[in-house]
Amino acid sequence: MKTKHSFLPVILFVLSGIFLLIFTSCKKDKTDSSSGSGTVKDIDGNVYHTITIGTQVWMIENLRVTKYSNGDPIGTTNPPDKNIFGETEPKYQWAYDGDESNAAIYGRLYTWYILTDGRGICPDGWHVPSDDEWQTLVDYLGGSSFAGGKLKARDTTYWKPNGPFGWHANEGATNESGFTALPGGYRWQGGFFYKNYYGYWWTRTEYDTDRAYERSMGYDDGGTGRYENPKNYGDAVRCIKNKSTAKNRSELKRSL
Repeated sequence: MKTKHSFLPVILFVLSGIFLLIFTSCKKDKTDSSSGSGTVKDIDGNVYHTITIGTQVWMIENLRVTKYSNGDPIGTTNPPDKNIFGETEPKYQWAYDGDESNAAIYGRLYTWYILTDGRGICPDGWHVPSDDEWQTLVDYLGGSSFAGGKLKARDTTYWKPNGPFGWHANEGATNESGFTALPGGYRWQGGFFYKNYYGYWWTRTEYDTDRAYERSMGYDDGGTGRYENPKNYGDAVRCIKNKSTAKNRSELKRSL
């Protein structure tokens, strides 16, 4: 007489495996950069944490990449303080003072012309923010008079506890947004200036043929600045996540 075999244990085992796979996938999605609190990696392998602020998703660290998104190297100067005043549309990146340990903390400084190069510098699905996108961030945090404090790291190690003249201690810094802005300074002509006192970030928006908009924060103020500076300046870059096509379609439908 043949013994009947029950397939119930096998079926239960398969179903439990499928459930575990779905659960693990969902759990992973919750820490993905699409949720605004995950990580994203550039072509060099640098990992950046991300955060949602209002309707936007930003990197928490400044960009450190040394290659375009297609793998081509982004040039630099030798020596790091070489004067590039006479060059037309220079495309360079630097660690502050040529010291790579500064790049690990503050990110790299880039000339504006790199930002509009078709090869791109932000990770896939991310881009260099426009002046309007920066303004959206500033407005969400209460306007230019108050947003700086909410964006700056609450820190007196990288932000100096006192300014160059002996007053102010990272004025108004709460970092309640989680943006964690650090004072990486800037590069101009043949020198590096104001690390630990001021941070400057490019927007991709032109002001005119020779200048583009940047945003700034300083040790001595809880606000944010907006300036038009020469495109051969070296400023930091923060990338912002592209809005999904599905979300854009949904927003468009609601607006009709």
